Amino acid sequence: MALVVFAGLLTRVDSLAAGRTFAAYGGLYIAASLIWMRVVEGLRPDRWDLTGATVCLVGAGIILWAPRAA
Repeated sequence: MALVVFAGLLTRVDSLAAGRTFAAYGGLYIAASLIWMRVVEGLRPDRWDLTGATVCLVGAGIILWAPRAA
């Protein structure tokens, strides 16, 4: 529910890239979830967790910083 509210609030921002911001947030959310798993739950992420988070963060970076026509 919080993500739905967050996405709805992003549509209120005066920006052409609110959707991109939401997409990038997804990558950060995944990384933060793995940090939570490690720090709070005491479980060590395995290589697949880390690989998946890396792919998501790279994808978020591409979404945010890819060169685009103005």
